[in-house]
Amino acid sequence: MTIEKLCMVMAVVAFAMVAAPRAGAATPLAGEMKTIDGTVVDLASYKGKVVLIVNVASRCGATPQYAGLQKLYDTYKDKGLVVIGFPANDFGAQEPGSDPQIAEFCSSKYGVTFPMFSKITVKGPAKSPLYKTLTESADPPGEVAWNFEKFLVGKDGEVAARFKTGVQPSDAAFIAAVEAALAR
Repeated sequence: MTIEKLCMVMAVVAFAMVAAPRAGAATPLAGEMKTIDGTVVDLASYKGKVVLIVNVASRCGATPQYAGLQKLYDTYKDKGLVVIGFPANDFGAQEPGSDPQIAEFCSSKYGVTFPMFSKITVKGPAKSPLYKTLTESADPPGEVAWNFEKFLVGKDGEVAARFKTGVQPSDAAFIAAVEAALAR
């Protein structure tokens, strides 16, 4: 085999490894979580839908993304998208409120109707099992860096994409990833 052919084969294999879900990766859509109003929801009930999981905060420079997330939810919910928000106070103490305070803020300030869950920890040794699975199975793996980081989970329950805080819900590449996941 020539070096050129070997390089081409290696490139194809490397792409396949990056594009494919990690073998044996646990699905984030497992286990029960408490919603912001105290109802317990089995995350497995979201299987078969495209789920956008976002760690949110009320006092962050990225907080206006609530409006974009709500618009995204309104646009695609009838096509199978669910946006779910997880308040977290892990970055600069930017989510100090109680669940009722957070719910009131989201509703009155941004008209949020997508599912919101009880405040959790999304980084460090005390992070929730959901975020442990998300951060280990996403590409790239690793800790959440800030509020409003987004994990797109496909209908199969696997993490399809990860988007950092700076990616707005209206970003063309982000919308394309959501639409591609919905089309699968």
